[in-house]
Amino acid sequence: MDKPVDNYWKKRIDNLKTALEANNFEVFTAEDAEDAKRVAEDIIIPETGAKSVSWGGSMTFMATGLYESIKGNSGFEVIDVFDKSVSTEKKSEMRRKALLADLFITGTNAVVDTGVLVNLDMIGNRVAAITFGPKNVLILAGRNKIVSDLDEAMFRIKNYAAPANAMRLDKKTPCIKTSFCEECSSPDRICNYWTITEKSYPRGRIKIVLINQDLGL
Repeated sequence: MDKPVDNYWKKRIDNLKTALEANNFEVFTAEDAEDAKRVAEDIIIPETGAKSVSWGGSMTFMATGLYESIKGNSGFEVIDVFDKSVSTEKKSEMRRKALLADLFITGTNAVVDTGVLVNLDMIGNRVAAITFGPKNVLILAGRNKIVSDLDEAMFRIKNYAAPANAMRLDKKTPCIKTSFCEECSSPDRICNYWTITEKSYPRGRIKIVLINQDLGL
């Protein structure tokens, strides 16, 4: 068989799509980041009819090029919480406003084979939006986020995604030295709010693009 690794992931993604759809998520698949951008722009976003758009921290979102595309689209009211020119106080207000957007775009820390999303946040705006507020949520997930069970999801997040993100963000936490969670009490701790999303409510509110490429942390 040609490309056994790609075929392995294609089969696993297809099975995960079925599990997620059984949990009321609307699910799409994409071959890579560029294809995910096409699916979002050509299918998902037009179907939502969104007029206002915002997002939560996600390297996968940035990798697709959607950030630049949407930010430059005059057809949307864009609540750009990534704008570095905005003060901390103003950014907090923008994050609150983002919870009322028509569409909120972000990634996920882990997707369980049973069709469940698992996330851990520092501020909580990302997990809050996934849970309630925006009319539609679009989650972009690379294949490296797929795990077998809840225990693996939580281990992956605490002992890989969180330390790597702390390093990326130049946080002063013990995990940047050890690469493992130290259950710290650092002011820079980014592990504060857990969410386990078992189903989308209402059905289809949360849309997921499963991408057959390693993306993000």
